[in-house]
Amino acid sequence: MKKNYIPPKQGMFGQIFDTILVLILVYASLMVPLLFKAEAKADATAAIVAAAVNVSWESLGQNAIQQEQWIKLGYDPEKAAVLINSRFDYSIDPMMLIITILVVAGYFIFMLKVSDKEYREVIREKFDNK
Repeated sequence: MKKNYIPPKQGMFGQIFDTILVLILVYASLMVPLLFKAEAKADATAAIVAAAVNVSWESLGQNAIQQEQWIKLGYDPEKAAVLINSRFDYSIDPMMLIITILVVAGYFIFMLKVSDKEYREVIREKFDNK
């Protein structure tokens, strides 16, 4: 007679704990880079605003169509100057890249080990009693 596999049930406390833990990890992973870059970004923004004393659409290199779009978005030349003059920083910090790779690889290895353990447990329960 075949024994049907019944997976273990997780209690409400475990589900709530897992949910809160995942939310905290997602929030932390999104906030940490922002916190590291916050001071540098504030200094760069202050420098851009200080350099842009007499700002006009022409000095920002915006044509008439671009000016209309900025105005539709609710920006005047002074507010738009901060966005237009700030450039994205595409430099890669090697240490942060290594940390990211280690975290992702560690999580992947952890998931493989846990999945392998659970897989072997299911196979053992399903087929060892024959």
